[in-house]
Amino acid sequence: MSLIDLPLVKLTNPDVSFPALFLLHLNNGTENRFTKQFTSEIMQALDFVEQKLDSLSSEEASKGGALVTTSTGKFYSNGLAIEAAIKEGDTFYIPYHQMLARLLTFRIPTVAAINGHAFAGGCMFALAHDYRVMRADRGWIAMNEVDIGLPLIPGMAAIVKAKITQAAYLRDCLLTGHRFKASDAVAGGFVDRAVSQEDLINAAMKYAVALAPKANGLTQKIHLIKAEMYRDAVVLLLSGGTTPGAFLAKL
Repeated sequence: MSLIDLPLVKLTNPDVSFPALFLLHLNNGTENRFTKQFTSEIMQALDFVEQKLDSLSSEEASKGGALVTTSTGKFYSNGLAIEAAIKEGDTFYIPYHQMLARLLTFRIPTVAAINGHAFAGGCMFALAHDYRVMRADRGWIAMNEVDIGLPLIPGMAAIVKAKITQAAYLRDCLLTGHRFKASDAVAGGFVDRAVSQEDLINAAMKYAVALAPKANGLTQKIHLIKAEMYRDAVVLLLSGGTTPGAFLAKL
């Protein structure tokens, strides 16, 4: 059932018997590059989800809830609209950071169904979810800032460090821009499962349905647990600091 249909995102409820189960489809062209409008529409979709959660009966809320995001085609997301980000500076980055922090601490479980490449800002968006299911036969997940000549902003680096916890994988991700295929990302612990294209949505939904009861009552408990789990990343994302290495001046 369609809930909201905006130019760049569409939110549906794939099972009417489970009103707190949501599927967010990303639809910003062929690459899903993050622009201010794209970020704003994702935030609008998250607003709608929260409003829906608050409107449910206690019986419906007792089942908990979950959110899956995905897209179609070659890209899950090819990152930021770089020219706009460079030109607009903080007015571009701050809303994007706020969106990442919100997703990172969202009050119901979140699952990224990675249908294709997830590069740079798209990789960070995927990592902001609780779980990741990735297409096995096609697509890479990578942080390629080193190859395109951009340093990492503090909050963005913090998300990557929070989710890629094996030192060698983190090093190769950030210092070489290594493109991880799904099986390698599973081995590195930052993708949970690699599946066929045909099974991608079903696999992600199975995760979502299995995890949904952990949010039973649809209270703020999951939000607060995540906020403490990822405190360092959340603080940096919401601090407004967008200058890489600013602390070096104090050394």
